[in-house]
Amino acid sequence: MAAKGARRPGGRPEILRLDQSDLRYALAKGWQDFRHAPAWGLFFALIYVLGGWLVFWALTTQGQFWWTLPAAAGFPILGPFIVCGLYEVSRRLETGEPLRGGAILGVIFAQKDGQIPSMAAMIVFYFLFWNFFAHMTFALFMGNVTMTNVSQSLAIFATPAGIALLVFGTITGAAIAALLFALTVVSLPMLLDRDIDYVTAMLTSLGLVRENPVLMLGWGAFIALVLFLAMLPGFLGLFLVLPLFGHASWHLYRRAIDWPDEAAAGVTAA
Repeated sequence: MAAKGARRPGGRPEILRLDQSDLRYALAKGWQDFRHAPAWGLFFALIYVLGGWLVFWALTTQGQFWWTLPAAAGFPILGPFIVCGLYEVSRRLETGEPLRGGAILGVIFAQKDGQIPSMAAMIVFYFLFWNFFAHMTFALFMGNVTMTNVSQSLAIFATPAGIALLVFGTITGAAIAALLFALTVVSLPMLLDRDIDYVTAMLTSLGLVRENPVLMLGWGAFIALVLFLAMLPGFLGLFLVLPLFGHASWHLYRRAIDWPDEAAAGVTAA
């Protein structure tokens, strides 16, 4: 028997069909976990909020635009490790293990020797590609337009070239974001839970979205909208939204992926 907190053997994951009740279940369980361990949820959310304040300060107060890219890049690097803390809290609440600070933070630190760094590297590459693609798109549509300071005048986006840029950028940006969501929606909690390689985890996550396309892409759009609204009041809404979605993601993973050893032992996520 594996020690408490140790990752279980990988095996062959089975992707299950989901419906709206599964999303409601995940949100309800996520809220329940947040209520049971609010200090941990607020602690991990604080890291993101402080990061958001730092980027905003550099961008608006100091005018140091060059500094925002490496600062923003820290989110995809640290994000997978930070969110693992929320997954570990949910896992411990699920199994009845104590929420000891050293154990939870130790699990996060231990991920440096696992598959999470490879996953983080993939997300960073994706982030850099996204930035490169956005700059290339802007240059493609606005290259022949007499430029003004975009931060001071948004009138340029009312021109034909500006409208075309907004339409094309929105469609392609949504497609790029949807692909990243499909690759990561359950792969990160899977890597915390199971001794499995990150490629298998990402393919399983992608398979889940292919099996439930409307439901899962709707879930991703819902998360994106709520996160956007949560950032409007000075990023303070993230103190509520990030822990909720972090815990909910663990329970959605447990609801969506079945494992042969759990099936043989009669273990269910419900």
